[in-house]
Amino acid sequence: MCGIAGFLDNTPTRSESTLAAEIEVIASAMTHRGPDAKGRWIDERCGVALGHRRLSILDLSGNAAQPMRSADGRYVCVFNGEIFNFLELRAELEAAGHRFRSRSDTEVLLASCAQWGIEEAVRRFVGMFAIGIWDCDERRLVLVRDRLGVKPLYWGRYGGRLFFASELDALRRDRHWSPRLNTAVLGNYLRYGYVPGPESIYEGVFKLPPGHILSCRAGTEPEIEAYWRLEEAARAASWRGSDAEAVEAFDSLAQDTVRRRLVSDVPVGAFLSGGVDSAFVVATASAASPAPLRTFTVGFSDPRYDESERARVVARSLGAEHTELRVEAGDLVDLVPEAITIHDEPFADYSQIPTLLLCRAARRHVTVALSGDGGDELLAGYATYPRTLAAARRLRFLPAGSSRAAGALCRMAGRPLAAAADGLLHRDLAGARCERLARICAARGEREIFQVLSSLWQDPSAALAAGRDGDAAPDRSRWAPELPALRAMQLADFRRYLPDDILTKVDRASMAASLEVRTPLLDHRLVELVWRFPDHLKLRAGRSKWLLRQALARHLPARLHDAPKRGFTPPIGEWLRVELRDWAEALLDPARLRREGRFDAATIGALWRQHRDGKANWERQLWTILAFEAWLGKWRAPGTDRPDTDRIAGAAVAAAAP
Repeated sequence: MCGIAGFLDNTPTRSESTLAAEIEVIASAMTHRGPDAKGRWIDERCGVALGHRRLSILDLSGNAAQPMRSADGRYVCVFNGEIFNFLELRAELEAAGHRFRSRSDTEVLLASCAQWGIEEAVRRFVGMFAIGIWDCDERRLVLVRDRLGVKPLYWGRYGGRLFFASELDALRRDRHWSPRLNTAVLGNYLRYGYVPGPESIYEGVFKLPPGHILSCRAGTEPEIEAYWRLEEAARAASWRGSDAEAVEAFDSLAQDTVRRRLVSDVPVGAFLSGGVDSAFVVATASAASPAPLRTFTVGFSDPRYDESERARVVARSLGAEHTELRVEAGDLVDLVPEAITIHDEPFADYSQIPTLLLCRAARRHVTVALSGDGGDELLAGYATYPRTLAAARRLRFLPAGSSRAAGALCRMAGRPLAAAADGLLHRDLAGARCERLARICAARGEREIFQVLSSLWQDPSAALAAGRDGDAAPDRSRWAPELPALRAMQLADFRRYLPDDILTKVDRASMAASLEVRTPLLDHRLVELVWRFPDHLKLRAGRSKWLLRQALARHLPARLHDAPKRGFTPPIGEWLRVELRDWAEALLDPARLRREGRFDAATIGALWRQHRDGKANWERQLWTILAFEAWLGKWRAPGTDRPDTDRIAGAAVAAAAP
């Protein structure tokens, strides 16, 4: 796992020393992603600079250092991630006459490009990766992102330069770039709690979509094409075998995906919560590991959120060497400002806080950790799915127009009616949940209901200052109307929520701790297989992840894992009223919000007073504002929306100094 950066500069006046100094400063922002080594490669004639920060996982010697050049001299690459089928590819390449001087997957990557070309080589890779490749023959810069978006890759253009990096913080250190906030995405940010790709929080900077390749020659516009499309897998419900055969096929392939992710020259462990996803990964990894597997969990003092006892029992039954981090409320509260600002864009998923603690705890013992991320999207594990389907069924039985009337009544009657009518939602119905119920009653079909249940702000425009459009930027997750509702919801989450929330959260938290996290359930071969299965193998009689539970039963008795999941989220709403009250008051100060001119101070102030005084629960809505303001305050120059480039550059120079 590493940090990568680079640029293709069409300005002919740049000297080699200038290019080297610039890429050094940019890459130094990602020391946390790669604390073990650094490197750069410059081609002054073409204006190309590549930078790398290395977290050594495979072949810890200097033979695996990056940037690395192919044996034939044509390709130079910087690479973040892992190619998990590199040993098979290496054997095939050796049979074709290639020779290797390292044991790294990076050298196999380059030899694959030399043998088959970049585009064909990428289609052969099984892994998680973000890659920058300079083709010396064609004078072409190529960027590649893995199929599911496990690894991040930002790119943009300004002046005569195309640039890329693993994190926006790296790009901010380029003195030639003058970042401007992309206010058109604020509506979608408020709706979802993150900036949906391919847009970013800055104008002219984008996330390369998962499963895509960008290609650019100096002086030309970049071309972006897909090499893998999830939509094709989503439409391929072609399984003709029995349920038992499906369980066997899933379990067999999943074991292969886990075994491949155990290959490492540094210690490997696994996250273990109380859920079935991590239990399955740990059970499979334990069976394949020659030594007891190291497992890690976070235990909360509040029993409402604590799953540590269940994790402890599972670890004991599998013979794992288990480490449990006990967390008090104060530990998490103290971490809030830092957890928010490790993200290079505004990010309002507050499970980032315990995730950061878990990654730090694991890093004390291992350098690589397996996780169960992706199981909810792949196997219909989110409660949103059955709730959407159930709500749609109920609303179909209501006479025309009566559901909308019920929605209006919910708004008028408030909490008493909501408490009596709601079978979909749960505690603390006043405020956001009552508004959500009203909108569900007024919704037409699964698509609108799913949108309601997936949104933090139901009407982002209400939170934005006058004149700002809450839906100006398109949401590119697009519902697929030709698919059954369950598949359409899963596909929407795969396109948007998985890469831009779940995987972003884990990447930033793990990289802040210099820990590599591998996700066996997001092996694209397993994803393609599961999408072939009929929906009843995922959601059966209102029970999620049927297929995974059947596979797990082969490794663990049901009594050890078959309990409702409680989630991995701290009680933010309560903290905002007590421990975090002063912090929140300062960030939500009406004068500050009016001065900045992005959010409506009156609306935000009213919600804050209701929440602070215990009259309603607006924790998720308020957290989006707090996360944005805290993130902006990290880099902003006083009195402006722009980063403090002098302070950033000074920090970069200090970090790059020997």
